[in-house]
Amino acid sequence: MPRRRVTLRAVTRLFIERQHLARPRATTLTAPRLRRFVEDVGGIQLDSINVLDRAHYLTIWSRFGPYDRAWLDRQVYRHRLLFEYWAHAACLVPASALPWWRRAMLDYKGRHTGWSGWLRRNAKMLRTVREAVRSNGPMANGDFEGRRPAGGGGWWSWRPVQHALHHLWMSGVLTIHSRQHFQKRYDLLERAMPKALEVEAVTAGEFQRWQVERSLRAMGAATELDLARYLTFPRFQSGARRRALREMLERGEVTELEGLPGRWLALASDLPALARAGQAPVSSTGTTLLSPFDSLLWHRDRIARLFGFDYRIEVYTPGPARVHGYYTLPILHHGHLIGRVDAKSHRGERTLEVRHVHFEPWFATAGLPPKGAERLDRDEALAGVASALSSLGVFVGAREVRMRRVTPGRLRAPLAQCLRDPRVPVAEPSPGAGNPATIQAIQR
Repeated sequence: MPRRRVTLRAVTRLFIERQHLARPRATTLTAPRLRRFVEDVGGIQLDSINVLDRAHYLTIWSRFGPYDRAWLDRQVYRHRLLFEYWAHAACLVPASALPWWRRAMLDYKGRHTGWSGWLRRNAKMLRTVREAVRSNGPMANGDFEGRRPAGGGGWWSWRPVQHALHHLWMSGVLTIHSRQHFQKRYDLLERAMPKALEVEAVTAGEFQRWQVERSLRAMGAATELDLARYLTFPRFQSGARRRALREMLERGEVTELEGLPGRWLALASDLPALARAGQAPVSSTGTTLLSPFDSLLWHRDRIARLFGFDYRIEVYTPGPARVHGYYTLPILHHGHLIGRVDAKSHRGERTLEVRHVHFEPWFATAGLPPKGAERLDRDEALAGVASALSSLGVFVGAREVRMRRVTPGRLRAPLAQCLRDPRVPVAEPSPGAGNPATIQAIQR
């Protein structure tokens, strides 16, 4: 197949579209839209940090605006539209992908040889944990007796029951039945998802090709490194991804692209979409904030290449060394990453504290975007940021949004004015999503 010439702008625009960010917060969340979103991006990452809200809740808010978290939990843990497994990291993945993830589950014990010694020493523990869940129903780690081994902390200091639960989950014996206060409760896979064991797993080769196809589909076009950093589980054995790619190239399912630095690949079926993206007058319309664990951001170097945006989460950076804040959310406006917001939800006070809004230098000086040909309307962008902050306030149940620091300082007054402006649109909350926020901008 002859190589198609593609621009970086077309790749970026299709990436935004595939991540369901072309029209952020413009549609209401429904079960079919949720399923389509997760099928397209491959998974929604879970994370325990709750300074603002859980990562998976924020990721869905970024696309759909305020919604009822209890409704989402029912879709996951009662209707089983999604289920928890390891994709990029711990993720919610679509139940429609079960034939492929069943292969990953079945292969887990043999592939992860680092478990072999532990399994030999703890075979009885595995049987005990499995039978306890079978007899008692859904159980959390805290329902088992035992203590962590003496010594240092860290994941590998888990007590044996935690190891057993994790291994039984990853190998498909157990699944996550539900969560209470974000703590996992495990049940037998066949009991939580009665038809799961009837699903025929694909072959190892089919899984490898599917993982490549899913990643390319989610990104629109990608380098081999992008592929390795998107759906990172299971890690392919040396050369396996390249063999899968070679087979797909030989079949004409994947094609190499021209006009981009390095070797870029795309699905042959996506060439028309890339062509349309390159000709579209705008990449996206609207403003939203992204969770640090959003699938758009899974490979930080890719974000730098496509958007000219250097992003690092600083939760693990000592306070004095932080540049932008503890838990910063990139600002996506009209397809460009124009800055980041460090925010915290004070639940007892029902207040959203916007600790720091840090705009990119090119935006602050009304310059050209790093990867764009036209300047953005700065007043329109500030109004969009204010709308996103107001919507986030609604979502986290805040009665007021308090803005503190803005960099550069000269943009604080116009942004505060936008927050006070009753004409700034704020999406109506879905039932159960919380009450509309009252906007208040305060001095530092």
